[in-house]
Amino acid sequence: MKVLLINGSARKAGCTYTALEEVACQLNKNNIDTEIFQIGNKPIRGCIACGKCSSNHSRCIFEDDKVNEAISKMEEADGLVIGSPVYYASANGALIALLDRMFYAGRTCFAFKPGAAVVSARRAGTTASLDELNKYFTISKMPVVSSHYWNMVHGNTPDEVRRDLEGLQTMRALGDNMAWLLKSIEAGKKAGITLPEAEVRQRTNFIR
Repeated sequence: MKVLLINGSARKAGCTYTALEEVACQLNKNNIDTEIFQIGNKPIRGCIACGKCSSNHSRCIFEDDKVNEAISKMEEADGLVIGSPVYYASANGALIALLDRMFYAGRTCFAFKPGAAVVSARRAGTTASLDELNKYFTISKMPVVSSHYWNMVHGNTPDEVRRDLEGLQTMRALGDNMAWLLKSIEAGKKAGITLPEAEVRQRTNFIR
């Protein structure tokens, strides 16, 4: 089993990475493979609602950034952790641009895979950012993994994050909980428990 961790910060080894690394280490202790995927500091375009992904084999039509690479990695993963720094009381805009296109174009590769959001802030804006990120999971039939506190760390530098002992403990508990859920899902499959049968989707427009 493998969990993909997306570092939604432009800094490769900054505060968000420090939090994700703590989660990844705990998953590894539970014999779960991990990969931290860096979105980097290059531009990531937003979705333009062109609809081309529906005829492009679950890939975005734009190939000049990391969105399709992220989709390919998610197809091979059994779980997902999304990490973001908090800038203006919300998640990083580049990360949101990536997630909008990743979840829309690659929407067939998320259902029933556990997901969790992790945020890093100097001080405030963490809960709003968690709410923003959790919506990607809840529209995609993904079980949302929690910890014993909201999934956040505080600090202005990686060293300060490492001194947030409660935050790091929260990350470790998140890793343990995700490992437990992944193993439970795997045990359920082996026991013959099948996935819920999906109804034909109904779409209601408010304006007719």
